[in-house]
Amino acid sequence: MKQSVVNPERLIEEFLEMVQVDSVSGTERQLADLLIRKLTDLGLEVREDEAGRVVGSNTGNIIGRLPGNGRGPVIMFSAHMDTVEPGQGVKPVLADGVIRSAGDTVLGADVKAGIATILEVLKIVREQSFQHGGLEVVFTIWEEGGMFGAKNLQYHLLKAHYGFVLDSDGDPGTIITRAPSHDEIGITIRGKSAHAGLNPEDGINAIKVASEAIAQMELGRIDHETTCNIGIISGGKATNIIPDRVTIKGEARSLCASKREAQTARICRAVYQAAEKHGAQAEITTELLYNGFNLDQESPPVKVALEAARRLGLQPRLEKTGGGSDANIFNHRGIPTVVLGIGMKKPHTCEEYITTANLVENARYLFEILRVAQGQAL
Repeated sequence: MKQSVVNPERLIEEFLEMVQVDSVSGTERQLADLLIRKLTDLGLEVREDEAGRVVGSNTGNIIGRLPGNGRGPVIMFSAHMDTVEPGQGVKPVLADGVIRSAGDTVLGADVKAGIATILEVLKIVREQSFQHGGLEVVFTIWEEGGMFGAKNLQYHLLKAHYGFVLDSDGDPGTIITRAPSHDEIGITIRGKSAHAGLNPEDGINAIKVASEAIAQMELGRIDHETTCNIGIISGGKATNIIPDRVTIKGEARSLCASKREAQTARICRAVYQAAEKHGAQAEITTELLYNGFNLDQESPPVKVALEAARRLGLQPRLEKTGGGSDANIFNHRGIPTVVLGIGMKKPHTCEEYITTANLVENARYLFEILRVAQGQAL
């Protein structure tokens, strides 16, 4: 096995520092300023884009560039800066090789473990005087809930040929090559109000219309590539009033775009049919939140990640996911990008944790990816 150039103590200390900096979605300024200083100290050219102004965050995306000193492709490493709630005042606890929060917040390994890994690799590059064709680092804002930072990234600032997003709960060696597209569906059903006790027959019960429509929908796991959900229903004012308005929010996702479109169409059809049957009106809006991606084994980031895993003795695993990430946006914008598993467990909960072994393995793997990409000999 190749001797590791990762400094475990330094990496763990970096991670512990990161998670103690508050950066709940939309409030990433403090972490962004810290990362700007760290990237600058490592010799990168650093810029902050205008995404924060567009989406309402107190900072933009942070883009760092390390000019090439050799041949090879320009490689992008990316991780998001934000965390979910409860994510303020995180107090990490390290015991028996496992890092957790104190139990009243998330840990923030999602995805500050990715940030710490990238910073460690940049330190190794400098210490080893590593020859490369160019490195770009993108730390995005507000990934949680909609990838708003990546959607509003100033892509003309990037030159990357392909990239790697560190943002999956799989162990090191997990490579996400497929992810779904995602429709958001908003439904408003308008009926007619009436007194529920005096003249209910004069009303059109919007809740009844909605329930009948939903009863006709196929929800949950549609097939091995497609899911659909109705997640929010709101309507009615009082028990003695026939409700005249109901709003419904749902979604459809699929690894196959045509299946997603067909499922969304079926949802719309069920609503319109129920509304017509009862004399109600229905208004439906649909929005494609993000496109999917599907990279084959000949795609450069997939080939490089597979070879790097094999060189380190990891068991590479090509996987699909049912969720979206910044990689969806990067791929749609022309930068072939895979998502790497970094070994975080139970993300988005107060039981979230990561092992120090996975932190170290992440850095070894990411540096090996860089070695393979630049054609370095073993």
